[in-house]
Amino acid sequence: MKGVVFDGERARVVDDLVVRDPGPGEVLVAVAAAGLCHSDLSVIDGTIPFPVPVVLGHEGAGVVEAVGAGVTHVTPGDHVALSTLANCGACADCDRGRPTMCRSAIGRPGTPFTRGDGRPVHQFASTSAFAERTVVRAVQAVRIPPSLPLTSAALIGCGVLTGVGAVLNRARVRYGDTVVVIGAGGIGLNVLQGARLAAASVIVAVDANPAKDAVARRFGATHFLTDTAAVRDVLPTGADHVFECVGRTGLVRTAVGLLDRHGQAVLLGMTAPTAEAAFPPASLFLDKSILGCRYGSSRPQHDIPRYARLYEEGRLLLDELVTAVHPVEDFARAADDAHHGRVARGVLTMGPRTAGAGRG
Repeated sequence: MKGVVFDGERARVVDDLVVRDPGPGEVLVAVAAAGLCHSDLSVIDGTIPFPVPVVLGHEGAGVVEAVGAGVTHVTPGDHVALSTLANCGACADCDRGRPTMCRSAIGRPGTPFTRGDGRPVHQFASTSAFAERTVVRAVQAVRIPPSLPLTSAALIGCGVLTGVGAVLNRARVRYGDTVVVIGAGGIGLNVLQGARLAAASVIVAVDANPAKDAVARRFGATHFLTDTAAVRDVLPTGADHVFECVGRTGLVRTAVGLLDRHGQAVLLGMTAPTAEAAFPPASLFLDKSILGCRYGSSRPQHDIPRYARLYEEGRLLLDELVTAVHPVEDFARAADDAHHGRVARGVLTMGPRTAGAGRG
């Protein structure tokens, strides 16, 4: 089968991948569509260290082909969105409803794939959605309505869970709060619509690219700026919440500086593991805080159906996130578009199963 493999030097589409059958507690999914996220590019450029060779992709949706022993919540033929959280479901953190903190879900890559010559290939983020088929833990396969287009549903599993979840689950933005979002890419747009869903009173999007003005406003921004220096013109005393969605260490200091009293800076952008940020500790004395956020502090089996309902109600934008669709063979072109910020989200399709015509 086809898939995108990074060998440590370059990523390319291969056609000799083999994936094993699902074992107990696992699901085999025929991937229909997968979003191309900057985290995939971060593996290629070394920002995210990962064993190689590896099948990339972690934001996908498809159709269940087979299930292993003990799996009852999905059956063959079900449409599913894939989560990257391969949590155990039994540890203290899972029991507390914090699956993003499960140690079984962090940094333990398996090798369910092989090449035609038998060489093992790693699985990225417990998912590897850039393949025609993948095997995931049962908890990672979340059933969705068949009416939801799989090209749109694919984006729930990372961008939506991370961005909307950061607002609703981690920051817990309340009615009337003020929000600043630095970076209007795929994650930033979902933060914007999360703030809109939370009924924030002022939502300021900041992005150096002025062409993103219209799309930022469509997703919920009340103001669009190309420079963080202008935020104080809109919010003279600062913001209740500032979300850094770019991954530049200098913007951590900027985010802290834009906070009002008792404000929160939420860090979502991925930096290199050894990168360091500097800011004056005295700037936090008025009950300000800096929050890390993994995967939107999400509970995928709870949150993905919730977001699917919001989509069906016309309140959550998914179709609008998809700005380009490419067959998996065009991975290089899709990666170049993402690298240069030409798209909100590019989606790779693995086959004909992209059911659903979208809302309206």
